Amino acid sequence: MQLKHIKTLLEPQEGAFKICALAWAPNNQKLAACTADRVVLLYDEHGEKKDKFSLKPADSKYGKKSYTVKGLAFSSDSTKLAVGQTDNIVFVYKLGTDWSEKKVICNKFVQQSAVTCLIWPLDQPIVFGLADGKVRIANVKTNKSSTLYGTDSYVVSLATNLSNKGILSGHADGTIVRYFFDDEGSGESQGKITVHPSPPYALAWTANSIIAAGCDKRVLAYGKEGRMYQQFDFSRDVNEHEFTVAATSPSGQSVVIGSYDRLRVFNWSPRKGAWDESKAKEIQNLYTITQLAWKRDGSRLVAGTICGGVELFDCSLRRSIYKNKFEITYVGLSQVIVKNLSTGTRVILKSHYGYEIDEVKILGKDRYLVGHTNETLLLGDLQQNKLSEVAWQNTGGNEKFYFENENVCMIFNAGELSLVEYGNNEILGSVRTEFMNPHLISVRINERKVKGHDENKKMAYLVDLKTINVQDLVYGTTIAQVNHDSKIGWLELNETGRQLLFRDKKVRLHLYNIETQTRTTLLNYCNYVQWVPGSDVVVSQNRSNLCVWYNIDAPERVTMFPLKGDIIDLERASGKTEVIVNEGVTTVSYTLDEGLIEFGTAIDDGDFARAAAFLETLELSPETEAMWKTLARLSLEARQLYIAERCYAALGDVAKARYLRETNKYAEWASVQFGGDGSDYYKVRARLAVLDKHLKLAEAIYLEQNSVDEAVEMYQELHMWDRAIDVAEAKAHPELDELRRRYEQWLMSTNQEEKAGEVKEQEGDPMGAVALYLKAGLPARAARLATSRRELIESQDVINRIASALIKAEMYEQAGDLFEKIGDFDKALDCYRRGEGFRKAVELARSHYPSDVVKLEEQWGDYLVSQKQLDAAINHYIEAGASIKAIEAAISSRQWSKAVQIVELQDPDLASKYYYKIAQHYASVQQYELAEKFYVEAGMTTEAIEMYNSAGLWEQAHRLAAKAMRPDEVAVMYIKQAQTLEDRGRYREAELLYVNVDEPDLAITMYKKLQQYEHMLRLVKQFHPDLLHDTHIHLAKEMETQKQFRQAEHNYLEGKDWKSAVNMYRANDLWEDAYRVAKAQGGANAAKQVAYLWAKMLGGDSAVKLLNKFGILEPAIDYATENGSFDFAFDLARISAKEKVPEIHLKYAMFLEDEGKFQEAEAQFTKANKPKEAVLMYVHNQDWASAQRIAEQHDPDSVADILVAQARVAFEEKDYARAESFLLRAQRPEVAVNFYRVYLGADLIKDAIDACMEGGEWNKAKKIAKELDPRFEAYVDDRYREKLQNEGKAEQLAGVDIIAALDMYVDRGQWDKAIDTAQQQNPKILHKYVALYATQLIKENNVEKAMDLYVKHGCPANAQNYNIYKRIVFDMLAMPGMDEPSSYRTWADLRDLLFDLSENIKKSPDANSKQHEEFENMLLIAHYYANRSACLGQESLKPMTSKLSASILRHTDVVPADKAFYEAGKHAKIAGMENMAFVFLNRYLDLVEAIEDGSLDMMDNSDFQDTDIPFEIPLPEKPYLPETQHEETKEWVLAVSMDQKIEQVLPQDERNTYEASLVAASTGIHALPCVITGYPVLRNKLEFKQSGRAANKDDWNKFLMATKMSHSPDCQDVLRFIGQWCGSTPNPSYSFQ
Repeated sequence: MQLKHIKTLLEPQEGAFKICALAWAPNNQKLAACTADRVVLLYDEHGEKKDKFSLKPADSKYGKKSYTVKGLAFSSDSTKLAVGQTDNIVFVYKLGTDWSEKKVICNKFVQQSAVTCLIWPLDQPIVFGLADGKVRIANVKTNKSSTLYGTDSYVVSLATNLSNKGILSGHADGTIVRYFFDDEGSGESQGKITVHPSPPYALAWTANSIIAAGCDKRVLAYGKEGRMYQQFDFSRDVNEHEFTVAATSPSGQSVVIGSYDRLRVFNWSPRKGAWDESKAKEIQNLYTITQLAWKRDGSRLVAGTICGGVELFDCSLRRSIYKNKFEITYVGLSQVIVKNLSTGTRVILKSHYGYEIDEVKILGKDRYLVGHTNETLLLGDLQQNKLSEVAWQNTGGNEKFYFENENVCMIFNAGELSLVEYGNNEILGSVRTEFMNPHLISVRINERKVKGHDENKKMAYLVDLKTINVQDLVYGTTIAQVNHDSKIGWLELNETGRQLLFRDKKVRLHLYNIETQTRTTLLNYCNYVQWVPGSDVVVSQNRSNLCVWYNIDAPERVTMFPLKGDIIDLERASGKTEVIVNEGVTTVSYTLDEGLIEFGTAIDDGDFARAAAFLETLELSPETEAMWKTLARLSLEARQLYIAERCYAALGDVAKARYLRETNKYAEWASVQFGGDGSDYYKVRARLAVLDKHLKLAEAIYLEQNSVDEAVEMYQELHMWDRAIDVAEAKAHPELDELRRRYEQWLMSTNQEEKAGEVKEQEGDPMGAVALYLKAGLPARAARLATSRRELIESQDVINRIASALIKAEMYEQAGDLFEKIGDFDKALDCYRRGEGFRKAVELARSHYPSDVVKLEEQWGDYLVSQKQLDAAINHYIEAGASIKAIEAAISSRQWSKAVQIVELQDPDLASKYYYKIAQHYASVQQYELAEKFYVEAGMTTEAIEMYNSAGLWEQAHRLAAKAMRPDEVAVMYIKQAQTLEDRGRYREAELLYVNVDEPDLAITMYKKLQQYEHMLRLVKQFHPDLLHDTHIHLAKEMETQKQFRQAEHNYLEGKDWKSAVNMYRANDLWEDAYRVAKAQGGANAAKQVAYLWAKMLGGDSAVKLLNKFGILEPAIDYATENGSFDFAFDLARISAKEKVPEIHLKYAMFLEDEGKFQEAEAQFTKANKPKEAVLMYVHNQDWASAQRIAEQHDPDSVADILVAQARVAFEEKDYARAESFLLRAQRPEVAVNFYRVYLGADLIKDAIDACMEGGEWNKAKKIAKELDPRFEAYVDDRYREKLQNEGKAEQLAGVDIIAALDMYVDRGQWDKAIDTAQQQNPKILHKYVALYATQLIKENNVEKAMDLYVKHGCPANAQNYNIYKRIVFDMLAMPGMDEPSSYRTWADLRDLLFDLSENIKKSPDANSKQHEEFENMLLIAHYYANRSACLGQESLKPMTSKLSASILRHTDVVPADKAFYEAGKHAKIAGMENMAFVFLNRYLDLVEAIEDGSLDMMDNSDFQDTDIPFEIPLPEKPYLPETQHEETKEWVLAVSMDQKIEQVLPQDERNTYEASLVAASTGIHALPCVITGYPVLRNKLEFKQSGRAANKDDWNKFLMATKMSHSPDCQDVLRFIGQWCGSTPNPSYSFQ
C-alpha cells in the first residue's frame, strides 16, 4: 500500500494548534475533527466541510478552556458522536442523519478521573481509558458506565480488533492489556499479554499481530499471546522522532504510524508471514502527527498535526474502471471498494479471512459482483448491499455463475451446483447435476412466509433428464423425488416451496404436491406456464385456451378462456394481474380475477376473514366451491369456527353447519360466563374433537369434567354403544344394565344379529349366541363356538342344526371339521370330498381309510388342474401313480425339469412324444443344446438341424447335419439356404453358410455382385491371399470406370500400384489428388514429376504459379530441358526466370548438335550468347567457313582460335607453309613477342606497344609508352582497363577505376565486397551502392537484411531512396511471427532507422513536407511495435500490450488491416477484455472476406463510428493468418456471439468516446497519444521537453517500475529511445504524489 496525498482539509496554523481527535463514521459519510479550541468540524466523505459545533465543559463554572479533548468516536449507526474530555466526563452528542439537524447532548457519563482515550467499537458500548489506569465502558441505552478492568498505570491508548469484539489498552508503564467482549471461539487469553519497552502511544491490533511503538523509535510486532517476533529499529535515524499515533486499515493488512514529518507504512506479507515496511511518506513542515483515522472502507486516511492541519491521503493499492460503469479501488490486499459511477453508491468487498482478492467482476446486468481469493469466493448483490464470502477451492476460473434468482447465486463447476445466499457466509447447498439451464432449477428462499417455519428454503433440480429432486436447503435433506416417464424440459416451485410444476418434452404439464407426495397431470399439451407472483395461482396455455387454476389445491378446478394468439408474458402490478397475449399484429392483455388471486394470498397469510370476504363477492362455481372447501378446512384447523360455519353453509353441508352453529352457541355462552372467546370451554373442545373424529380425546375432555352422561350420550349419538357401555362400566354408571338392554334392543331392531350374538357370547349365554348366529346366517361362527364349548358339542340337536346349516350354505369343510370333531368320520370324509377339501380328506383317509388315499390323491390332482394350479397337481399325480397326467401337468405348468425327470422314467415309445414337446420348449428359449438332445431322443434330427438354421447357428447345424446326412445333401441344403438368406438380404449369414460348405467363392461372388467390396476383399484375403493384389487392381479399375476415384485410389494403393492411381487422377484432370498420391507414395521426386506434368498441362502463368507454389520452378525448367521439352522450358523461363533463357537456348543448341541439325544449333548457340560454342561445333566438324563466319559475326576473338585450329590441321597434313600462314594471321602472343624487337628496330612504337599488350606484357607496354612516347600512356591504361573488365579482375581494376570495379562487384553479386569498398570512398558513393543492394535484397524478399544495411550505414535524406525506405517499412509491418518478445530488436532497429531518417529530413529541404509527415507516422508505428514486444517480455506489463495493439488500429492505412485487427483482438482477449476482443476479431473476419472479394464495399463500419480508426484503407493482397488459425478465430467469434454476456461495443471513457480514440466524439478535441501505450492523454499528463510528446502518468510509472524491477534491456532501450525522441525523460525517481 502507498499513501498518496489528496488535499488539505484544514490549513495548519503558524504555531501549535493541536488536532485533538479524529473519527470516521462507520457509514463512511462523515469525518469529525476536534481542534485545539474544542470545536468539532464535520466533513463529508469527499472532505468538504459541512458543519461545526462547539463542545461543552463538564461544569461551566470552570470555563470553556478547562479541559482538552482526548477522543472522538461515532456510534454504529453514525448518528451519535462520543467525546472524551479531561474534565472527567464523556459526552454523547446526537448529530442526526442530516447536516442541518441540531447537535444536542443525549448522554453524559461523569467519571472520577480524567478521560485519556476513547473508542466506540461497532455494536458495543463506548470504551474509554482514565488517568487512574481504569478501562471503563458506557452504555448509551441505560446511561450507565462501569469498569471493565483496572490497572495502576495511566491509559495512553486504546485499540479494537477487526471484528470489534475485543480491545487492547496501552499503559504508561508499557503494559498492554487485552479484553474480549466475545472471543469468537479463538481461545486467546485475556488480561496482561506483554510489556512494551516504552509507553505504547502508537497501538494497533491487526489481523495477525499487535503493533506497538512509542518514544524509543522502535516498532515492535507481537504475536497473539504477546511474544515479540519482529521489530523495526529507527533509533539510530537522527531524522526520526518518537512515534505518537498508529492506525490499522479496516482489512488489518496495513498499519500507518505517525511521527515527525513522516508517516511510516507497514504491510503484512502473507507469503513471508511477516511485516514489510513500505516507502515512508515524508512531508516537510508537517511537524508532529497527533491523530490518525482510517476510513471504514479503507480508501482514505486522515492525519491531524500539532499545528492544526488535517491532511487527507488516498490509501488505495490500485484503481481500475470496469466497463466504464464502475470504479474498483483496491484499498488493501483483502479489501476492495466498488463504486457505481452513475449513482455514486459504494460497496465494500472484504475478505473476512484476510485473503488477497485477485480480481473483481461485475456480472448479471451489472447488479452482482464476483471476487476470487486463493481460498474463498466473494459474491454480492449491489442493489441490496448483501455480501457473502464462502470457502472455495481455486478451480482456474472455470466456474459459471447464474444470477436469475435475486436471493441466491447459482455456481456450476465440474458437474456440481453450489448455491450461495447473498449475505450468508456459508454455502447454502451443493448437489451433483449436469443440467444447468435456469429453467431446470428452481430455488425459493423465504419468498413468502410459511406458517410454522421461520426459514423456508427449497430447491428443485434434475438428477437426470427424467428425475426431479427437491431438497430442503435448511436441513440439507431430500424431501421429494419425482420419477417421470419422459424427459423434463421445465420446472418451477411455487413461492412457498410446497407445490412443483413441471413440463416434459411431450409438452405435458404436471403438478406435484410435495407435502402429500402426489402427482397430477394438469394438461396434456402446454406451450406456456407460470406461477402468478405473490400467489399460488397458475396460468397456462393449452393450444388456443388460457387455463387458470385459482386454487391449485383443487387441480381439477380450472378456468378456461379462448385465445387467438400466444401468451408472451404475465404482469402483476397495482392490484391487477394481466396475461399478455401476442395476437400477431397486436398485443392484447387478459385481466385475471384479482379476488380469486387475493383469496390464495389471504389463505397463505392466515387472514381467513379476508378470504371469506373475497368469496362472499363471488358466485358459486366449481372454482369457488373448491376455495370454500379449502377455507373451511383451514379455518377449522385454526379454530375460527364462525368462518368455518359460514364455509359449510356456503357449500350446502347443512349437518356440519348446524353442528358448528350449536358449537358456536356453547362458545358464546362460555364467553359470557367465563370471558374469552369461549373456545377453551370443554363442550366446545369436545365437539370439535368429535368433528375431527378424535373421539377418545372428546371422551377424555368430558370425563375430565366428570360429565359421564355427556360422554355416554356422545357415543350413543354416534351409535357406538360398546364404547358407551365401556365408559359406563368404567365409571360405575347406575343405568348400566338399562344401557345394555337398550343396546340389545337396538341391535335386534337394526337386524344386527351377529353383534347381538357377540354380546350374548360375552354375557355367557352360548346357546342364545348360537341361535343368534344361525339366525344371522353365520353357521361357521356357530360351529366355532360349539366346538369350543363342551355343553354344546354334547348336544346332538345343536350339532345337527349347525351341520345342516353348514351343508345348506355349502360350507362342507367346516361341516367336515364338525363331524370329525364328534367322531362321525364317514360324514366328515364325504363333506371334505364335497367341499373339495382334499388335504383334510387325505389326512383323514390315511388314519381311517388307507385304501382311499391313492384315489383321493388323483382326485386332488384333477381338482388342482381344474383350478389351474398345474404345478401343485404334479406331486399329487406322482403320489397317485398317474404318470401321464403328471407329465402333462408338468408340461402345461412349464415345469420342464420335472417333466424331463418323469419322462426319463417312462418307456421310449411313450417318452418320444413328450421329448418333442420338451425340445420345442428349449428351442423357444434358445437353450439349443438341450433342445438338440431332446430332438435326437425323439428321433427328430431334421427338426434339430432346422432349429439351428432358423437360429443362424450354422456351425452347430452343419455339425449335426454332417452326422445325419450325406455331404452332397448337406452342401445342397446349405447352398439353397444361403441363397435364400442372400435373397432376404442376410448376407453375413449367407456368407457363413457358403464358407461352412467350402464354397467361399460363392460368397465372394455375392459380395462382388452387391458391390460390397470390403467384405469381398476380406474373403479373398482369407481364402485366396495370392490373388489379393490382383483383386485390388481389378476393383480399382472398375471403380475408376464408375468415377469412384477415392475408392479406386484406395484399391490401387492396396494393390501396390500407386502409379496407376496417379495416372487415373491425371487422366481425369484431378491433378491435386495425383500430386498428393505421388508425394505420399513415391516421395519428393515422384511428386515433382507430377507437378511438372500438371504445370505442362496448364501452361503459361498458371504453370509458373503452380511450380512456384511447390518451390520447383527452376528444377522443372531443368527437367524440361533434360527431357527435350524445350518449348515448355522456354514458356516457363520467359514468364518467371528470364535469366535461364540463355541456358535453355544453350541446352537446346547442344541437343540439336547431337541431332546433326547444325544450322538450327548455330541459331540457338547465338541466342544463348555462346557463339564460341557454335564456332567450336563447326571446328569440330571442320566446317571452317561456317566457323569463320560465326567468329567474325559474333566472336572475333575466336578467329585466331579458328586459324590456330586450321594451322594444326595443316601441320598434321604437313602443309607447313599454310600452317605458318594461319599462325601469322592468328597473331599468337609468342609470335607477337618475337615481332616486338622488329617493331622497335623499325621505330614503330605503337606497333611495339600493341605487340606487348597482345602478349600480355603490360608493364613493358607502359614502360615503352612512358619512356618513348607519353602520349600513349592513356592509350595503354584504357586498353588495360578493358582487359581487366573483360577478365573480371575487380581488385586490380579498383586501382584504375573505382566505379567500374564497384559495378563489377555488383554484376558478380559480390555485394559485401562492393559495400566494403564503397565505404572506403565518399558517402555519396557508399549510399548509391547501399541503395542498389537494398533494392536487390527487397526483390529477394530479404527485407530484414535490407533494413540492417541502413541501420548500419545510416539513412540519408535522399529523395530517390524514399521508396526503398517505405518498402522496407511496409514489408516489415506485413511480416508474420513478429508478435513475440524476441522480435524486439527487429522492431527497435526499424524504429531507430526511421528516427535517423526523420532527423536527417529535418535538416534537408524536405523538412515538414508530406514525405516527412509520412515517415514521422511510420516512426510512431514502429515505436508502438517495439514497445509492445518489450511489454510482452514482462508479465506485469502484458496488460499494456492490448492498449498498444488498439492504438496501432488508427494506422491501418499503413499497417495491414487484417493483421492489426487480429493482433488487437488477440491481446484484448488475453487481457480479459472480451467485448473489445469480440469487436476487433469480428472486424478481422469481415476484412478477410473483403480481401477474398477484392472490395471494401460490403464492410459494416458501425462499430467504429466516432473513432479515429480509418475506414478507407488499402486491402492486403492476401490474408495474414494461415487457414487453421483463421478457423480457430472464426470459431471463437461464433461461440462468443452466442454469449449474451458479451456486448458488441467498444469501451468508452469520460469523454463518452472510445477509450483509445485520440479525437473526442462530441467536441472534436484532439488528445496527444501516450508515448508508452498510444492511448489518449486526458488526465495526469506527464509532459516531455519535445512539444507534442506526453505520457499518461500511471502508464509511465508502471513501465518505469517494471524496468527497475526486471532490469530488462529491452525496457531500458525503450526508455533510452524515448529520452532521445522526446527530448528528455522525467526523473526515474519520480514521486507518486
